[in-house]
Amino acid sequence: MFKLGCASRVCVKNEILSGLTVALALVPEAVAFAFVAGVEPLVGLYAAFMVGLLAAIFGGRPGMISGATGAMAVVMVALVADHGVEYLFAAVVLTGLLQMGAGVLRLGKFIRIVPHPVMLGFVNGLAIVILLSQLQHFQVSSSEGVMEWMSGEPLMIFAGLVLLTMSIIHFLPKLTGAFPASLAAIILVSLLALGMDLDTTTVGDLASIKGGLPAFHIPSVPFNFETLMIILPYSFILAAVGLIESLLTLSLIDEVTNTRGRGNRECMGQGIANTVTGLFGGMGGCAMIGQSMINVNSGGRQRMSGVAAALFLLIFILFASPLIERIPMAVLVGVMFVVVIATFEWSSLRIIGKIPASDAFILVLVSAVTVFTDLAVAVVVGVIVSALVFAWEHAKHINIRTYDDDRGSRVHELNGPLFFGSVKNFLELFNPEDEPNDVIIEFQNSRVADHSAIEAIDTLAERYIRAGKTLHLRHLSEECRQLLKKAGDLVEVNVMEDPRYRVADDQLA
Repeated sequence: MFKLGCASRVCVKNEILSGLTVALALVPEAVAFAFVAGVEPLVGLYAAFMVGLLAAIFGGRPGMISGATGAMAVVMVALVADHGVEYLFAAVVLTGLLQMGAGVLRLGKFIRIVPHPVMLGFVNGLAIVILLSQLQHFQVSSSEGVMEWMSGEPLMIFAGLVLLTMSIIHFLPKLTGAFPASLAAIILVSLLALGMDLDTTTVGDLASIKGGLPAFHIPSVPFNFETLMIILPYSFILAAVGLIESLLTLSLIDEVTNTRGRGNRECMGQGIANTVTGLFGGMGGCAMIGQSMINVNSGGRQRMSGVAAALFLLIFILFASPLIERIPMAVLVGVMFVVVIATFEWSSLRIIGKIPASDAFILVLVSAVTVFTDLAVAVVVGVIVSALVFAWEHAKHINIRTYDDDRGSRVHELNGPLFFGSVKNFLELFNPEDEPNDVIIEFQNSRVADHSAIEAIDTLAERYIRAGKTLHLRHLSEECRQLLKKAGDLVEVNVMEDPRYRVADDQLA
């Protein structure tokens, strides 16, 4: 059930003002990402409005802001260049359907498997990406049309406005919390720049943001299998990138607010938002960590702030474009610089020498891959490397304690999990030629985890058979016995009676 989440006037005021702050910060980002994707600025602005509105209503994380993002824009470039913007709209619709499918299948829970070093790397890498994206605003076009770095008076003015904006955001909360510091900084510094008639770049220098209401538009593409084969690879990547960034941002906002969002509902919300956006001429999007941090730091914790941000953005497009276009870019760059400082996990620099070397490596690796490729690749790489490190470490922990029981059988108590990483060490622990005729492997402190483990048991059993010895397995867990039962004739070993697990005596697995 949708609820705006506010029961008092103070809450409503904070949510609306926070939404206004976010909307102002959304404008240059949406325009910039539209340019990255190779589409018109209004395509990015419509996406920011519709994705932001629908994700706020249907998503699983109140207070989180969604819109057009760079992570998804870079995936769209080739599709737009090769096939045109109509294929992009079709791909965005399919992206939304795939994301809703992920929500129906409850795949949002898999975000829990992302290790903490990967989360730290994601946050730090994204902070660096936001920082680098703002540096382009320190460039101006020369008379030859070439982008050059500012120097002299233009640089002094631009840097001065950035520092003034950051100072207001830092010091105003120490004086009063009645008004969002970021919004106050935007208003005050913009009025100062206009009043002093300072010659500096403004939002309007990027592009005009004036437009009408987004209109329903079925993508003008052939509805056939060939079109599906063109857009499906892009849609799959867009869906994955969007969900990964959204769910990781959800986890970050959970930590900041000490609350818990709903991952599967967020998958559904993002899917609904992208499907509708594609049908109304938008470029699609996902959660935005920078704007979400602005919202939370400005006091926006409910759905109302996300809805307000989207509606304010629409008002800017329809009615207030001349006013918004006069806002100095330096002001919005200053706001984003504060976001960078707040987003970067500075504690990771202090602990990097105190945590395991593998975790430190993963943290740095994910940060670097985020900066040089994209978020989805970075997270997948981080999870894979973490899993390999985990497997390597646990593979070294397998060992046996050997003794002879009162019936003359040799008992090997196995300790540690038996899986693909530990099977080589497992096989090296046994020497059938030196064993008595009856051998028992005790699994009370171990588990058979996968097919590689089953193959290892079968290989070991064949060695004992060739040596004329009998091998038994004892105290297998329910999961282990199910694996062996499914293996059928793939493995020939005796499973000994164990009253605790109710296994038949000398049952042939």
